[in-house]
Amino acid sequence: MPIATPEVYNEMLDRAKAGKFAYPAINVTSSQTLHAALRGFAEAESDGIVQISTGGAEFLGGQHNKDMVTGAVALAEFAHIVAEKYDVTVALHTDHCPKDKLDTYVRPLLAVSEERVKAGRDPLFQSHMWDGSAETLADNLSVATELLERARAARIILEVEITPTGGEEDGVTHEINDSLYTTVDDAVRTVEALGLGEKGRYLLAASFGNVHGVYKPGNVVLRPELLKELNEGVAAKYGQPAGSKPFNFVFHGGSGSSAEEIATALENGVVKMNIDTDTQYAFTRPVADHVLRNYDGVLKVDGEVGNKKTYDPRTWGKLAEAGMAARVVEACGHLRSAGQKIK
Repeated sequence: MPIATPEVYNEMLDRAKAGKFAYPAINVTSSQTLHAALRGFAEAESDGIVQISTGGAEFLGGQHNKDMVTGAVALAEFAHIVAEKYDVTVALHTDHCPKDKLDTYVRPLLAVSEERVKAGRDPLFQSHMWDGSAETLADNLSVATELLERARAARIILEVEITPTGGEEDGVTHEINDSLYTTVDDAVRTVEALGLGEKGRYLLAASFGNVHGVYKPGNVVLRPELLKELNEGVAAKYGQPAGSKPFNFVFHGGSGSSAEEIATALENGVVKMNIDTDTQYAFTRPVADHVLRNYDGVLKVDGEVGNKKTYDPRTWGKLAEAGMAARVVEACGHLRSAGQKIK
């Protein structure tokens, strides 16, 4: 069962929360990066999450018409086939979808899964993300309420981002300032709108100083201990026992995070950590090395014919896959998911 059923995905998340580990959620943009992610999970003996952003889906849809739904559906269907050869369980997820792309991405994909479920099949994706961080919290939660109802009916988990993550992700930009920290009041309002699971399961991307992209140490102040405050505030409000963790948190913008910051996040209920920037570099770095080392073979320099064995995409593509897979293995180690695959 390489692609998780809804029941198995729920089990995966429950195991992560109880075991204080998290699944790397690897952004993919091609069949090759998909194989790299799957290979990394398999080599680490870790289950995991593969995700497609709106930009990734547009790229997958081809540059002729750039259709996001076509791209996402095509790679998901491909994943259902090729993942059978990997001895791990993987969930398929769509990443960051802002309001202006809901009608051309998440809502049509929900419709695809709704039809599959009506026919007695599992949904195509196991979870979808609604990124309303650019909206007011009231508007954000209003949309989230509608999407959660549809997701629940389609046996899908919804991910919501209630406050901004800094930096830039697929054209959505937030400044690096004090707004990058979710408050207990934000968390309480989220529960008032979305419940604590009775209305459908959701993952919460809360902000604790997170920033997308690359940054040097000291430029960003992460406060993963804030997640404990959010859990405690909601638990107290709703009469849950001390030490309860009402939320299933997602760690966004984690590139460059220290081992200590990641460990604190895991202790406080993070079950999923998005990884994109680091795996992009890990994929591209071996390609650049190959090209620079084989410049006159990759290119037909000074009227020569080059070397087909060096410019064959399979040659440098294998190196790229291996480089990205190694970074996924590293991520599994950092997030304590290595060796935790469902038997």
